[in-house]
Amino acid sequence: MKTYFHVDMDAFFVSVEELFDPSLKGKAVVVGGKRDQRGVVSAASYEARKYGVHSAMPLRTAARLCPHAIFVDGHMERYRDMSRRVYALLQTFSPLVEMASIDEAYLDMTGTARLLGPPLEAAHKLHESMRKESGLNCSIGIAAARMVAKVASDQAKPNGLLYVLPGCEASFLAPLDVRRIPGVGKVTAERLNQAGVRRVGDLARLDEAYLEPRFGQVGLALAGKAHGIDAGGWYDGEVGAHEDPKSISHEHTFSLDTADQQTLEATLARLAEMAGRRLRAHGLHARTVQIKLRWSSFKTITRATSLEEATQLDYQILDAARRLFRANWKRGTAVRLIGVHLSGFDSPGAQANLITEDRDRRWRNALPAIDRLRDRFGDAAVSTATSLSARFRERVQENPADLPGKELEEEH
Repeated sequence: MKTYFHVDMDAFFVSVEELFDPSLKGKAVVVGGKRDQRGVVSAASYEARKYGVHSAMPLRTAARLCPHAIFVDGHMERYRDMSRRVYALLQTFSPLVEMASIDEAYLDMTGTARLLGPPLEAAHKLHESMRKESGLNCSIGIAAARMVAKVASDQAKPNGLLYVLPGCEASFLAPLDVRRIPGVGKVTAERLNQAGVRRVGDLARLDEAYLEPRFGQVGLALAGKAHGIDAGGWYDGEVGAHEDPKSISHEHTFSLDTADQQTLEATLARLAEMAGRRLRAHGLHARTVQIKLRWSSFKTITRATSLEEATQLDYQILDAARRLFRANWKRGTAVRLIGVHLSGFDSPGAQANLITEDRDRRWRNALPAIDRLRDRFGDAAVSTATSLSARFRERVQENPADLPGKELEEEH
């Protein structure tokens, strides 16, 4: 019988900010930007959540709901550093650790009982070690399936432990809202509600013959999850089994719509650098470059191009993105959002381009050193002249390029 822990750091971004500024403790805090900016909430303290503030909510909405909240910019470099410290601590409890995001992890605790004691005792030890070593609180879910452990940690928040005993998975899940199941988003939940499925127990009463024709492979996974079984997507793998992303993207929403070409192209250059860094972190080369443009009217377009050879060099990504931008942006048109998306991952081209070979070689030599500086000091630490004026702060996100345990090993 397997034993899994799901460790979820409580209000992680806010808690890290409190370590740097203890005066924030016990107050309504919103991380993500200024109260009058167009961005979204990255995290909110539990005090702010009482007023209905939650992640992904527009900052201006959060300010309206909780006018006395303290709004702070995110500091991605701080969160990365703390995430690495958390990962190192988790590895002292199990060699099989998988960071699912910057602030949550799965541990395969199977076979650790002789060293750490039974699951609940081991979880108490981990809980206390986390508080002492990092100064942060976490919630821990324990179960024989990772999906159930994740749901359990959410039910245990804040700063709690919950052990779902083997054989009790279905009864634990049954009374919960169907959206508690990982992977069930708003659209799927609405479709399930229309079919009379509101609780996980309702879902468990439906068989695969009903779910598959209506939801495809997702339906098959849902049938398993409703009974407390790891099924579908990420749960088909093992803890510690790494998979590369299928695409990489970065985008930026301007505080004020802009039609200034220099600003737009500088922002495009910055986004290309950020996307290129993530390519290199995963050891990937992209053949398809796509841009995203959203006008003031909220009309959004995407345009893509395929490169002759897959690349991970910033300037080649930018050249392709800039060509797309200039072909699709009409001078004087105000832009609300701009983004760069990379996909079509492939092996690097073996045939050297005699015209750009020397420049490519210099970039390949320089970029790893630049990436290390960005890892340490943030993506804005080093910029090209083209992107220098686009000094917007990196958006705080749960899945940065270099999650602990998933960094690309250096070649020697």
